[in-house]
Amino acid sequence: MFKLVVCISLCGIVLTSAAQPQEGDVLPGYHNLKKLRPLGTEFAEYFHNVTLSDLEVRDPRLPSQQDLLCLRHMTQLTLSLVSGEFWALKMIDSWGLIPSGILTGNQNDLGNFDECLSITKDSIRGKYCFLETTVSKILGVNGAAAEFWKLRVATCFPASCSASHMNKFLSQMTQRVFNVSIPSTVMSISDSTCQTSEREPWDGLTIFTIVLLSIMGSIVALCTVYDYFSCHTQNQLPAMVKVFSARANSRALFRIVETKPSSNVIDCLHGIRCMSLVWVVFCHEQGYFLSSAYLNFFDILRWVEYPSSSIYLHGFFSVDSFFVIGGLLVALISLRMMDKSKGKLNVPLMYLHRLIRILPNVAVAMLIYTKLMGLMADGPLFKGGYSGKEVCGKYWYRTLLFVNNYFLERCLPHTWYLCVDVQLFLISPILLISLHKWGKKAAAVIVVAIGLLAALLFGSMMIHHYSLVLKNTNEESQRLYTSTHYHCTPWLIGFMFGYFLYLNQGKKFRLNWLAVWSGWILCLAMIFTSIFAIYPAAKWTTPAPSSLEEASYYTFTRLGWSLAICWVIFACMQGYGGLANSFLSSPLWQPLSRLSYSVYIWHVFMQELNARRTRTNAYYSDYNMMLKFWSDIGFTFLLSYLLYLIIEAPFNGLDIFIRPQRKAPPTMKTQTNSEPTQEIQNIEDGSNITEELKDCDTVPTNSVSK
Repeated sequence: MFKLVVCISLCGIVLTSAAQPQEGDVLPGYHNLKKLRPLGTEFAEYFHNVTLSDLEVRDPRLPSQQDLLCLRHMTQLTLSLVSGEFWALKMIDSWGLIPSGILTGNQNDLGNFDECLSITKDSIRGKYCFLETTVSKILGVNGAAAEFWKLRVATCFPASCSASHMNKFLSQMTQRVFNVSIPSTVMSISDSTCQTSEREPWDGLTIFTIVLLSIMGSIVALCTVYDYFSCHTQNQLPAMVKVFSARANSRALFRIVETKPSSNVIDCLHGIRCMSLVWVVFCHEQGYFLSSAYLNFFDILRWVEYPSSSIYLHGFFSVDSFFVIGGLLVALISLRMMDKSKGKLNVPLMYLHRLIRILPNVAVAMLIYTKLMGLMADGPLFKGGYSGKEVCGKYWYRTLLFVNNYFLERCLPHTWYLCVDVQLFLISPILLISLHKWGKKAAAVIVVAIGLLAALLFGSMMIHHYSLVLKNTNEESQRLYTSTHYHCTPWLIGFMFGYFLYLNQGKKFRLNWLAVWSGWILCLAMIFTSIFAIYPAAKWTTPAPSSLEEASYYTFTRLGWSLAICWVIFACMQGYGGLANSFLSSPLWQPLSRLSYSVYIWHVFMQELNARRTRTNAYYSDYNMMLKFWSDIGFTFLLSYLLYLIIEAPFNGLDIFIRPQRKAPPTMKTQTNSEPTQEIQNIEDGSNITEELKDCDTVPTNSVSK
């Protein structure tokens, strides 16, 4: 997706470059393209005079068996065209044309993919390929993005012919049309763009994935049937059955917990989590939406200059909100539980619990993305299935070890957040024990560390000239965004805010109206400044901000955004939230909040599947974008719910069998179990992207040293 952003930025540079061609320079090349508009017809007419010598692409004296087979099939195609046979006409009919609207950014004519692949005549099968033409060179456009402005036209020919065969045919055909020789660097067919109706045989991992999902689905179905017909109450349900029962897990998922106002309850976290998740999904949706085939691609470049596009361009602040929530809950809940356990923390059990919460979903997601996506759909743009399949085959271990955020090639790129979160969780016991033992002295050290890490971000941007502005960004700048040491300040700010709430638990802060209004005005000013302050630099015609300006912007907004989220949480907890608290604390957010981790894992699957299975060009507009977004997010929730019941809930439920259970008298047991439930359950009921809530609830409660 990041390569797409780079492509958009380079195309934008071309549009505003001084090297743009004059009308008189473009006109001859444009007329040459017009000559090729009925491309399929030109192709059919050319093959009336094809001979063996036309196919001798390697050695004229020793034609290969593949050359002879291709010639035989092409001869049969030519004779069938003359006699008007239906299958031959379909092969020509499925070709694309030189599309209209080239000058508005229409770069694709997808032809008829299904018509081509459905062709069957004796041993002849249809083969769908893209003819790629560098339009900028034909039109005389020179600039930084000349290589990116390519025209792709669908072609169809017998599967026995390779791309090298077809390139020779097309070279001779264009020689006849243009009276000039067009080199392969300008117009060619590549085998990497070709598809046939044949599918790759299932390998061992594909079979394993299908068997795993089938077994898990069968167990869930059997346990659900047993739950429904054999148990009248949930108390009668065996623990193992309850773990796999879709009925029991659905009840837990959709349970609405009504809470009373209390400083120990943070209901607004559900709303903040869900709103941030929708923002993340929207930004990824926009990226995949832009990667499809469009009639008006250049309108997208103009859309980037609109103020509203800043919500997409600066969507990374939504991730900072998750980091704040994650750090807050790790500190707040763990410190409360350490008080109950006299300062002791079972660190290995914390790590094991977090691994059980996160790893199964990620591992299954890697299998489903790479092995099943290609089985679920096809299309002109769907060559090879999942776009990251090759990277996953090489670097799958980086994702399972949660270190892929430090590499540019990532399997499941959106899981970089999980890597940062896990890495910060690994160091959290050091911070927790330090705070519990040394209190405010340790807190002061953490605050100084936040300042030093912010200075590191600022210094790195100044020294290396890193930029996240669209027209200046590059792949190396991504390290600035996904590296833990650059992106940990929001988590640490949330962690310190959680420590603040821990120190003041149960305390009611009485603020006058001036303090409340000042807090909200500063909060909203920081939020809008973070999103829109750098908007003028989004225009292609304006100069990019200097390294000093951009370094200052990203350093201070990363701190300011986190503090603004902390104020929203504080104000809602203390009763100063008003309408914001009513909205964010609505019980309707709770089920969506519990499902947020599954939605985070699976939304990219649905977006890429729907974006790449398209058969025709789309028209880009804000309205069409929103139609696509709500359609995809709706199906994402359905898919996430299904896989939550089959994968996430059963694996997470197994955690109860590895927890050490304390033996205590009935009175003591009631006190021990009910107190955390009443105090924390309403805070933690629901899941962060990485389930910080339930992690911190379960682990410290049961990690008391015996």
